[in-house]
Amino acid sequence: MLFSSLEFLYLYLPLTLLLYFVLPFRWRNPVLLIFSLIFYGWGEPIYVFLMVFTILIDYASGLLIEHAKTDKVRKAWLITAIVINLALLAFFKYSGFVLDNLRRIPSLSSLPTFSVPLPIGISFYTFQALSYVIDVYRREVSAQKDIVAFGTYVTLFPQLIAGPIVRYSDVDEQLTARTHTLLAVAGGARTFIGGLCKKVLLANTAGAIWAAMRDMPTEQQTVVGAWFGVICFTIQIYFDFSGYSDMAIGLGRMLGFRFPENFFYPMIARSVSDYWKRWHITLSTWFREYVYIPLGGNRRGKGRTYLNLLIVWVLTGLWHGANWNFILWGLYFFVLLSAERLFLGKLLDKLPSAIGHIWTLLCVVFSFYIFVFDGSLPTLSGAAAMNYLGVMFGRSGAGFFGGVTGYELLRNLPLLTICIVGMTPLPKKLFWQAYKKSRVTAWVAVVACVAGLLLCTAYLVDSSYNPFLYFRF
Repeated sequence: MLFSSLEFLYLYLPLTLLLYFVLPFRWRNPVLLIFSLIFYGWGEPIYVFLMVFTILIDYASGLLIEHAKTDKVRKAWLITAIVINLALLAFFKYSGFVLDNLRRIPSLSSLPTFSVPLPIGISFYTFQALSYVIDVYRREVSAQKDIVAFGTYVTLFPQLIAGPIVRYSDVDEQLTARTHTLLAVAGGARTFIGGLCKKVLLANTAGAIWAAMRDMPTEQQTVVGAWFGVICFTIQIYFDFSGYSDMAIGLGRMLGFRFPENFFYPMIARSVSDYWKRWHITLSTWFREYVYIPLGGNRRGKGRTYLNLLIVWVLTGLWHGANWNFILWGLYFFVLLSAERLFLGKLLDKLPSAIGHIWTLLCVVFSFYIFVFDGSLPTLSGAAAMNYLGVMFGRSGAGFFGGVTGYELLRNLPLLTICIVGMTPLPKKLFWQAYKKSRVTAWVAVVACVAGLLLCTAYLVDSSYNPFLYFRF
C-alpha cells in the first residue's frame, strides 16, 4: 500500500486514526501492530510471516543478550542475531545477483537461475532490528520486555518500508509513554500533506519527464536534453524520497512519535561531504554508528581510515540494490569523498561558495545517472546506458541544444523553477516569517493543505503513474 494511494488516504488512514484515538492508551500499541501488519501485507501477504519471524528472533535475542551471564555468551547471541538478520536480507536481496555473476564463470555456467520476489522495505526494517540488538549488546538501551511494544517498533507503518531508519534508542521511551495533542496532530497532518504534494505533484511529474527523455530515440537527443533528463530524475528521486520521509515524520507525529529528520536541504550543499550530511541522514548515521566506528573509524591511521571508508561505501551501494551499478555508485562516492578529505575540501573552502555548489550539483546529478541505469551500465555492455552517456558528453554526434529536447526543456521550465526553489530553505523561511507577522498565515496554511490534498486526489484519480522508488530497497 502506498501513502500516495486513495485506499490509504481515504480508507486505511482514517480507520487507523479513529481506532487509535478512541481506544485507551494501553490498546494503542496493539492497534498499531495489527494495522501495520495489515499495511505491510496489503500487497504481499506471505511476507507478513517473514516480518513476524524477524520480530520473534530479535525480541528473543535482546532478552538473551541482556540476561547472558558472561560477555562471551552475550557476544555469541549478538552474532547469532546479526547472522540471521543478514542471512535473510542476503537470501531475498542478493542470492539471485550472486548466482547471476557466478554463471559468468565458464565452469559454473550451468548453475540454475534463481529469482525470489524482494520483500518491500526489507533493507529498512532489517537495519532497524539490527540497531536494537546491537544497542542492547552495547548496554545503550534495555531489552524490551513487551513483545507487542517491540513488534510495534519493527512494523510501525509510517516508516516501515522506506524509512527514515529509526534506531530503537530514538523511540524507546515513546513506545511506552507518549503524549498526544491537537497541535501535534495538526502539525503532523501539515507535514504529511506537504510530503504528499512533493511526491504526487512534483516527483511524479518530474519522473514522467525523465521517462520521456530517457526513451527518446538517440538521434533526437541533445547534450542539454540528456542532462535535463538526468536532472529530472534527480528531482524525481529527491522529492519522492524526501516526500515519503516527510509523510512518515508527519504520520509519526500524529501518533505521538518523533522520528529523526532524513533530509536537510542536500541540494544547497557546498561539497559532496556536506551533501552526505544532508541526504538520507538516517542511513549515513546507521553506517557511521554500526560499521565505520566499529571498524576503527579514523583512529587507526590514514590507510585504515580509507579502507574503512571503502568498506562503508561498497556496503552503502549494495544496500541500495543487488546490481553492479549500485556498487559503482558507492565507489564513485568513495572516490569523491576521499578526494575531498585528501585535498579537494581545502581547495573548495578557499573558492567562492558558488563553485562548491556547482561542483556538488554536477557530482550529484551524474551520480544519479549511475544510479538509474541499474542493469545496463557500460561496464555490463548495456547499449542504452552507453548511448545515453555518449549523448551527455557529446560523443554520439548529438547536437548541443534544440529540437524536441529543447522544446521539452523550455516547456517545463516553470516546473523546473518551482522544483529548484522547493529544494532550498526559502519557502519554509518565507512561511515562518509571514507566520510571525500575522496569524492569518496559519489559516492560509490550512487552506493550502486542503487545496494540496484535493489536487493530489485529483491527480491520483486520473493517473496510473505513482511509484515509490525507494520501496525496492
